[in-house]
Amino acid sequence: MGQSHPMNPQQYVQQKAAASGSSFYYAFLFLPRPRRAAITAFYAFCREIDDVVDEISDASVARTKLVWWQKEVTQSFKGQPTHPVMQALMPHTSAYHIEPRHLLAVIEGCQMDLDQTRYLDYPALQRYCHLVAGVVGEVAAQIFGQTDPATTQYAHRLGQALQLTNILRDVGEDALRGRIYLPVNDLQQFDVKAHEVLKREYSERFTALMRFQAERAHRLYDEALALLPAADRRAQKPGLMMASIYRTLLREIEGDNFQVLHQRISLTPLRKFWLAWKMQALGLM
Repeated sequence: MGQSHPMNPQQYVQQKAAASGSSFYYAFLFLPRPRRAAITAFYAFCREIDDVVDEISDASVARTKLVWWQKEVTQSFKGQPTHPVMQALMPHTSAYHIEPRHLLAVIEGCQMDLDQTRYLDYPALQRYCHLVAGVVGEVAAQIFGQTDPATTQYAHRLGQALQLTNILRDVGEDALRGRIYLPVNDLQQFDVKAHEVLKREYSERFTALMRFQAERAHRLYDEALALLPAADRRAQKPGLMMASIYRTLLREIEGDNFQVLHQRISLTPLRKFWLAWKMQALGLM
């Protein structure tokens, strides 16, 4: 191996965004270059914060790291970014109205992950989704080219739909980490015990609980699409691609009868690309 060259901030965020293999990546491919650079940097920031919680098993170390990130955000907006992600993101902040509060909300959402492993009811879960997904949707909508203030509401609703879909996909994986995102009072309503989820045991009650959550997610997608002003439909295509990919994933999970406890149901990269392309070229959901 030759000498490795240090990456510049743009290469760093590009690698961070692509490495996640995420559906978001396919939605970005169709964007014009400046917008793509901005969303790639912003998405890399979100991944970076996420990784603090997912990859550091010692909660106090993770907390310290999140505090460092809060300072880094504040410092960056004063003109002194030190992390490559912030160095890549800062040149785009004024053009796309990205504010410290947006980035700090993402950090706050990840702090919630350190502090709690249960959500009592749906409003409590919504608060979490607002921080880790709604605010992300809001920033993304601005980067994609929002012209109507009403689009912000659509972006928040879509963020919640995507996050709830993620939660349904990851029930088994989260259980291994001792986390249950499904609201406690929903578990009670369907008589599903937390220990059954944590032990990853299937039951008809579990399937009924999951069906209830899936219907809630479908409603969120419908509400989001209804909230999107016609004037911004074209600009918001990357978000609609995400909706199309994630909703297909949701249907896949439903079609598999919610067998999410022992496996992670996913779509192939080719299928994600195809769904994104259909939306781009044909405007089809």
